[in-house]
Amino acid sequence: MSEVAAKLREVFVESLELDEDVNVETLKYRDIDAWDSVGHMALVAAIEDEFDVQFDTDQVIDMSSFKVAVDMVTQLQAANA
Repeated sequence: MSEVAAKLREVFVESLELDEDVNVETLKYRDIDAWDSVGHMALVAAIEDEFDVQFDTDQVIDMSSFKVAVDMVTQLQAANA
């Protein structure tokens, strides 16, 4: 697991108040009750704070899974480097 994925896993667990044993890596939007539209916005804000990145509207809408979030954060970090 990459460093981004490991940190992002922590953000997902904390932001969505998940049990530590939840397989975050396979998690998709609306798979669980906590990842509804309100939970999604809280998650996006937590990711932005943790990684010091800013998502545009399309990225917020397209963030449909943990994998997509990892890819987005990785791309944003590379673009800001």
